[in-house]
Amino acid sequence: MSELDRLYSELTLPTSSKLVLLVLDGLGDLAMKSEGFLTPLEAAHTPHLDELTQESSQGRIYPVAPGITPGSGPGHLALFGYDPLEYRVGRGVIEALGLGLDLQSGDLAARANFCTLDPTGIVTDRRAGRIETAECQRLCRLLTEGIGTVDDVEIIVQAGEGHRFVTIFRGAGLEGPLNDADPHREGLAIPEAKPINPGSEKANHAAAIVAKFYERALSLIEREAPANGLLLRGITTQPALPLFPDRYALRAACLAIYPMYKGLAQLVGMTKIEGLRSVTDQFERYRRLRDEFDFFFIHHKSTDKHGEDGDFQQKKAAIEEVDEALPLLLEDRPEVLAITGDHSTPCALRGHSWHPQPLLLHSPCSGSDKLDRFNETSANLGSLGVFEAKYLLRLMQANARMFDKYGA
Repeated sequence: MSELDRLYSELTLPTSSKLVLLVLDGLGDLAMKSEGFLTPLEAAHTPHLDELTQESSQGRIYPVAPGITPGSGPGHLALFGYDPLEYRVGRGVIEALGLGLDLQSGDLAARANFCTLDPTGIVTDRRAGRIETAECQRLCRLLTEGIGTVDDVEIIVQAGEGHRFVTIFRGAGLEGPLNDADPHREGLAIPEAKPINPGSEKANHAAAIVAKFYERALSLIEREAPANGLLLRGITTQPALPLFPDRYALRAACLAIYPMYKGLAQLVGMTKIEGLRSVTDQFERYRRLRDEFDFFFIHHKSTDKHGEDGDFQQKKAAIEEVDEALPLLLEDRPEVLAITGDHSTPCALRGHSWHPQPLLLHSPCSGSDKLDRFNETSANLGSLGVFEAKYLLRLMQANARMFDKYGA
C-alpha cells in the first residue's frame, strides 16, 4: 500500500451515501470536419444530461498518462482507483472471470477472438465480420473437440459474445505474461506469442504450448469463412489485487453486460449482477439493489463498439440511448454520480486513443461550473481540470463526505 493510499484509509469515514460510476466505454472523441466540427457527444441530443450538467462540475481525465493509449483493462482499473502502472492484469484473466470460469493456480488465460486471414496469413479483419455468438459457440466446440490437450496441458475454450472467446491453458510449469499473438491492426501477420521475460523457463514452456495450440487450431478452422483465424492477447496468470471493499469501505456491485467488465469487477471484489441486457435493465436493477450496496459500477459498451467501427451516427445514437434512460437512474438519484469513459475511442481513428476522456461529477457538494452541456468542449472549461483517472474514485469518496480532515 502506498503512503497516499494509507492516508486515504486513515481518513476514511463510514457513509450512507450511494455512489454510481457510469462508464460509457470509449466515450471521448475528436471533432470531425465532416460532422460540422462536432464530436458524437456534442452532436447527440441529451436533454437529461444537459439538465444534470446545470448542477455538476466537469473535467477531463487521463486513463494512464499523457500520450499512452490504454486497453480496457488499464482504463477500468484506473477508474476503480488502481494505478494501472502498478497493477497489471492480463485481459485473458479478466475475460475468463467474466464468463464465470474458475481459474486455478497456475492457469494461463488468454482473451481471444476469431479473425479473417488471407491465403498468405495476413489479417484482413480482426473481428471476422463480427460473427454471431452462435457461430462463435460452434467454432469453439470445434476447437475443444479437435484439440483437447497439448503436451499434457489441458486446453479450455469458452465462447463469449460475438467473435470473442477465452482460452485457458491448464497444466504444470506455465507462466506469463506472453506478448499478444495479435498485430492489433489489419494488414499484418499474427505475431508469435513470446515471453515478456525470456529468462523464465516456465514462460518459455508456455510460449511453446501456445505455438502448438495455434498450429492445431488454425488447421481446424482454415476452411471456415469468415472466421478462419484467431488472435490471442492478455496471455498471463491471475494476479492478487487489494479488494475494493477493503480499499474503499464500500460494498460494490457491478452492473455490466459484457463478460470482460464483469470479470475485472470480480477481480477487485465487486459483486457481479447477472441477467442484464440493456441500459434500462441496468438502471432499474440499480434502483432495486440500492439498499444492498454503496457503490455501483454501470458499464455501457456500445459507444466504444461504434467508435471502433468509425460510425459517428451510431456512436451518437448510443449516447442518446443512455440519455433517454437516465431518468430511471435519477429517480433514486445517488448522492454521488460520475459519468465518463474508460478511454477515448475516436471515430476518425477507429480505435482507442490517448486523448483524455470527458468527466461529469454530480453531488450536493460538487458545485456547478455553470455549463449548459456535457461534452469535450465543456469539459475543457470545467473546474475539475485535467487529472489522472486513478484519483476519480477518491474524488467521489470526498464528494460523499467520506474523508476526515487531514492534520490540525
